[in-house]
Amino acid sequence: MATTTHTLNARGLMASLTATNIQQSLDYYTTLGFEVTDRFEENGAVLGAMLKAGSIEIGLSQDDGKKGAGRVKGAGMRLYIETGDDIDATAGRVKASGVALTRDAYDTEWGTRAFDTKDPDGFLITISSPEPETKRRS
Repeated sequence: MATTTHTLNARGLMASLTATNIQQSLDYYTTLGFEVTDRFEENGAVLGAMLKAGSIEIGLSQDDGKKGAGRVKGAGMRLYIETGDDIDATAGRVKASGVALTRDAYDTEWGTRAFDTKDPDGFLITISSPEPETKRRS
């Protein structure tokens, strides 16, 4: 692979996740605060959806089983979602809505406040306050 001095000037990221039960995943992400912006259906069955929260998007698709029934999803992956919302209030709202937190709101060693949860397929989600300007990496 060639070395380059040009860096990618990325403007966004859209995660695409496969769900074992798409309705269960939709319920989870809408409880976190995402809105469904598009749905893809066939014969009344939801096959996929696009979700948005602020400026980030997540695509969900129903697992069709072609890569093996019961395959492990979410292993070794975590989505970090930065928000300007109050972390303690958001964690409390999410928890009161029935979503289990894997870690209640906590202070990180890099100066943010965060909480952790896991989606129905095991994808780890950390929702965090922004990193203080004094600690931002260049």
